Amino acid sequence: MDLQLLAALVLGIGAIVLIVLRTRLDAFVALLVAALLTGFVAGQPMTAILESITDGFGSTLGAIGIVIGLGVGVGKILEVSGAADALARAFVRALGKGREPWAMAGTGALVSIPVFCDSGYVIMNPLARSIARRKRAGYVTLALALGCGMTLTHHLVPPTPGPLGVAGILGADIGGLILVGLIFSVVLLPLVVVYARWVGPRLEEEHLLPSVRAEVYGSAGTRAAVTPSGQVSASAGEAGDGDDKDGDDGAEQGRRMSAWVAALPLLVPLLLIVANTVAAAVDRNAQGVLSGDDYEPSPVAGVLSFVGSPVVALLIGLVLAVYVLLPRVTTRNQVADWLSQAASSAGLIILITGAGGAFGQVLRDTGVGDELAATIASWNLPGALVPFLIATLVRLAQGSGTVAMITAASVTAPLVAGLGVSPLAAALACCAGSMVFSYFNDSYFWVVTRFTGLDGAAAIRGWSGITTTVWLGSLPLVLLAGAVL
Repeated sequence: MDLQLLAALVLGIGAIVLIVLRTRLDAFVALLVAALLTGFVAGQPMTAILESITDGFGSTLGAIGIVIGLGVGVGKILEVSGAADALARAFVRALGKGREPWAMAGTGALVSIPVFCDSGYVIMNPLARSIARRKRAGYVTLALALGCGMTLTHHLVPPTPGPLGVAGILGADIGGLILVGLIFSVVLLPLVVVYARWVGPRLEEEHLLPSVRAEVYGSAGTRAAVTPSGQVSASAGEAGDGDDKDGDDGAEQGRRMSAWVAALPLLVPLLLIVANTVAAAVDRNAQGVLSGDDYEPSPVAGVLSFVGSPVVALLIGLVLAVYVLLPRVTTRNQVADWLSQAASSAGLIILITGAGGAFGQVLRDTGVGDELAATIASWNLPGALVPFLIATLVRLAQGSGTVAMITAASVTAPLVAGLGVSPLAAALACCAGSMVFSYFNDSYFWVVTRFTGLDGAAAIRGWSGITTTVWLGSLPLVLLAGAVL
């Protein structure tokens, strides 16, 4: 490989890791600095570097920015309305006594599709504590299963912002990513439950912090609740008989809400997007058309391509969330405040996604991508393994799964054709690789371990261990996807 282009790539990725780890600046700035540095070292003219950055940023957000904004809006309404709580209780009732870890893992996986892991875990953790209190055991098992169930879909299934950003950068079909990401999540879910059941009792017996043990099993516990303003607060809950007596309006609303009603704003958009993907594939096959240029959709496929586009589908989901889940007395100003909170949480993710697209465009325009593709092709590695390993290394270096998968997608985007893998397979590899070994530099690590009551080596065994288990389990799935998709 040309040493100048290799130096450009190494310095660009090194700049991302160094800035995120060692400075006060965030990943958005790090990616832009990396794009500038890569272009300069590769010998691209300064005006051309800026043009590549603006082109890459704009084209990426043009494809995905609206979708991320709508997705986090749906998630916020699920959070504050109590719908997430209603879904969790339905899982527990449906699976029955003795299968609570499965219920917690499944609940986490479903809720985390539109809701950020951190806030989703805080909302769902009181239910895990309530179940453990009734059983008088098993809290660590339930907490780990819940947290890692959320990790699966947070990393693998749009409309979570990370996978959406990866799809936009790589040009992968969002419906296909939803479908295969859900399949990956279902296949990996047993690993979550098995590991949680294996390590949970050992950690709870010897390493559960006394303060958390008292909260879960004592006479009174600290319960997480969502206030009417959408903020997480703490309130005392009775624990003597194991009844759940959260006093907040969101939880009360969740208990009265049907699980099917609660799931509507989530299921309808997902089904519309997947229906669009399936209908287009069937229609193309019926017409014998493989290239998009000559394809004329049938009337049914045309309608589904409109309502099943991610923008329209998630817009429908947001309208359903606001008008179906929230009480009629909810004011317009209150809804606007919640959506503003969602927009603020999505803002940085949108900027990071756009900056990742800018970095990828610089790699394309400088020729770094083509040169890297030719070099990797000479190694005879499976094509899908390349984005998987890039995401893994970036995640270990700086902690954020979202930054890791977007960085991997940015580096991989110019390589896809040369690697011999589809954009969908490459997207799955980026997302799966970013699940590895969540530890101290990951904010979600601290959310899960603080609420679970694990510290030090116990936190590594419990949380870092379970995330590494699903990462390792995803590797054969990624290789299979690279071979068949």
